[in-house]
Amino acid sequence: MEIYFAPLEGITGYLYRSAHHDAFTGADKYFTPFLSPNQNRALGPKEIRDVLPENNQGMHLVPQILTNRAALFLQAAKELEEKYGYQEVNLNLGCPSRTVAAKGKGAGFLADPESLYVFFEQVFEKLKIKMSVKTRIGVDKPEEFFHLIEIFNQYPLHELIIHPRVQKDYYDNIPNWDIFAMAMQESRNPLCYNGDIFTVRDFKRFQKKFPDAKRIMLGRGLLMNPMLAEELKTGGNVCGLDKKRLKAFHDRLYADYKKVMSGEKNVLFKMKEFWVYAGCSFPGEEKLLKRIKKASGLADYDETVYRLFRGE
Repeated sequence: MEIYFAPLEGITGYLYRSAHHDAFTGADKYFTPFLSPNQNRALGPKEIRDVLPENNQGMHLVPQILTNRAALFLQAAKELEEKYGYQEVNLNLGCPSRTVAAKGKGAGFLADPESLYVFFEQVFEKLKIKMSVKTRIGVDKPEEFFHLIEIFNQYPLHELIIHPRVQKDYYDNIPNWDIFAMAMQESRNPLCYNGDIFTVRDFKRFQKKFPDAKRIMLGRGLLMNPMLAEELKTGGNVCGLDKKRLKAFHDRLYADYKKVMSGEKNVLFKMKEFWVYAGCSFPGEEKLLKRIKKASGLADYDETVYRLFRGE
């Protein structure tokens, strides 16, 4: 089973990915948070830093592009290939954000299948490198995917990564495994599953339902337990997060943020974001986690994190 690390905007940038890749095993591919090309430039300075090969050493990284315009997609893909050596790009059709969807991008693009068809026609006429797609199954109703997969099947996608929720679900309700089962039968492209695999138990339940599945993508599950991919690769033999390794991961990430970010508040914001997910590995420590959330400076943060890892 191949395991991919899903992108999460604002969190899984190159500093997080590099720290995770060095601390834990199991992730076969990492995906960048979405890059947003526009008429003025293919990639902005922050996006360039995120994709620089020297900032992503040793890992298989796939840049993800968010746009509904074929020309902009091709422009970004060309720069990623020619300047930075990438051989695969990923189209984001999965972002459920209302502001993104309102612009007809991300999962919002799925509301206009005919424009999506034209987009693929134009892209595959000129694209020189591999293209994968990460998608939701529709905007309002799961049945929308019956038509969408007909469109996807007309093109040689490197992979089709399916998160079987509609855009309006956001992360509510449960993934629609009936639709994913249909995709397993009907897709002419290799499939990858994404959605609500948080534990070894979740993974084994998925494997029982889909024994022929060869790829999964983990997102929030890996943020909550950075060792999850490693646990799944060992069949659950390595189970339960190693707090010493988590601390080493935390300390590396914390030090890297302090090197590149100016001001305590910015660093503190990033680390509080880290604990929104990593705090799930500390049941019963709600008081200390709440104190981290309310920390007003790094000294207070340092003391609280020290106590949290000591189990005080």
